[in-house]
Amino acid sequence: MAEIIEMPKLSDTMTVGTLVKWLKKEGETVENGDKLAEVETDKATMELENFDDGVLLKHYVSEGDQVEIGSPVCAIGDEGEEAPAVDGVSSAGAPEKNQNAPEPGEKPQVEEPVTEDSVTEESESGERILASPLARKIAKEKGIDLQTIKGSGPRGRIVKADVLGAIESGTTTAAAAGTVKEIQPSATTSSSPVSAGLFPEGAETKVSNMRATIARRLLESKTTVPHFYLEIEVDAAPLIALRKSVNDGLADLPPESGGAKFSVNDLTLKASAEALRRVPEVNASWAETKIVRHGAVHLAFAVAIDDGLVTPVIRDAHAKSLRQISAEAKEYAVKAKNKKLTPDEMSGSTFTVTNLGMFGVTSFFGIINPPNAAILSVGATVAKPVVNQAGEIVVGHRMNIGISADHRVVDGAIGARYLAALKEIIEAPALMLV
Repeated sequence: MAEIIEMPKLSDTMTVGTLVKWLKKEGETVENGDKLAEVETDKATMELENFDDGVLLKHYVSEGDQVEIGSPVCAIGDEGEEAPAVDGVSSAGAPEKNQNAPEPGEKPQVEEPVTEDSVTEESESGERILASPLARKIAKEKGIDLQTIKGSGPRGRIVKADVLGAIESGTTTAAAAGTVKEIQPSATTSSSPVSAGLFPEGAETKVSNMRATIARRLLESKTTVPHFYLEIEVDAAPLIALRKSVNDGLADLPPESGGAKFSVNDLTLKASAEALRRVPEVNASWAETKIVRHGAVHLAFAVAIDDGLVTPVIRDAHAKSLRQISAEAKEYAVKAKNKKLTPDEMSGSTFTVTNLGMFGVTSFFGIINPPNAAILSVGATVAKPVVNQAGEIVVGHRMNIGISADHRVVDGAIGARYLAALKEIIEAPALMLV
């Protein structure tokens, strides 16, 4: 008897999954352990594993569909067997589609917004023609008379799709020189000139499961956790010198002989873990009736990906060497970019580090990543004039480091002690190597 495969709960906070890609086709023989599809959860893209032997009889959902936990995804049974009927699926077995839905691989059509600076033209008969800047640009390039096109937008506005559709159907007429004159937007409707083609058209992007989860968690953190902020400027020159010395010494060695290249981020991750070992009160969580001080540093670090932000966790970072932390950070960053991080690799953090220095940002404060009590924000190292111990103005290399802390757990003095410890380590980085 055919077995219906339902959408499983692939993460602890998942409510729906988006079927990104089918890995097995209808009619294909599958075995226990095969991967049926790729599913995007609220945290990562994971593979849907098969636990039956047989033939994949039917796909109940299409690529790109969002599927609630427990809803049918596909059916597996014996060859020639009829797949069970499922609500919302046609008798032919293919998922019932919205007739207006785009085909796979086709970009969704986004209705162009009506703006006050929409371009209008006037025909010889005096009739006003409303068209979007992009529609007008395409029509002009193709030599098409906008009077021959029926607009599908609000108030009959001609949009890009109308022009392209008219071209495809051959219902357009070439514009005759001088038949249409352009009306410039009046001062009462717009104060800026039309700049069609100089900027992409507005668009709407459907919120992914990951982005929705990020939005929910950050809103919850910012509105329920009492943040306070501290910042300190540190002398990053010793850290940069150490990095150069270490990298120069290992540059000629192959990886199997110990060759490696460390980044400033690797060093700040190691330094932040060492500072937490010295000030463990920051490595804690608020639990309503108690404050939980964690017995290990599970260090999360922010990685930006195309459609969101993920925070893989380096476990027991307080007990790991710079080389171990660097290797794990690089491995997780690659997996994050490929959406291959598992929920286990992104959960259980006790402290988070976010670094925007590589983008030239010198100072900022991140939003706390619950249930952490604090997040460290690392800015870029910049060369600037400083006064040395001899009272001379010299060129220094300074880095701003900020901390956002949960005031229920961390008081100002504790936060300040943590930053002072971190400053001491960064300005004498050999301390983190022992």
